[in-house]
Amino acid sequence: QVQLVESGGGLVQAGGSLRLSCAASGRTFSSLAMGWFRQAPGKEREFVAAITRSGGTTYYTDSVKGRFTISRDNAKNTVYLLMNSLNAEDTAVYYCAGSQAYLAWSDYYTRRTYNYWGQGTQVTVSS
Repeated sequence: QVQLVESGGGLVQAGGSLRLSCAASGRTFSSLAMGWFRQAPGKEREFVAAITRSGGTTYYTDSVKGRFTISRDNAKNTVYLLMNSLNAEDTAVYYCAGSQAYLAWSDYYTRRTYNYWGQGTQVTVSS
């Protein structure tokens, strides 16, 4: 079993930055592919970014490319999401997720790939 706990959310002005963290426990963190998803009010939970076990490859949804950076520190059992140039459309609850499966590249984008989820952290961008 894996426990994931997000932190770092909050209220920020448009154009600002936040860094989200997700701390994992309960299983060897380096055995997990990790992802970030978000859910805005009234919308489906959507993929934001993902990273392979080693951290060598990352994936992003088009709307955050060039603004968000996912990274991980396997020694600290933590995955990060650095978010720059935030805008109102980024307002959502952000969830980190983990998968112990071996994934094809397309799997990283899919919600059902991930079997471990955190409780979420709210990010609100004021315009």
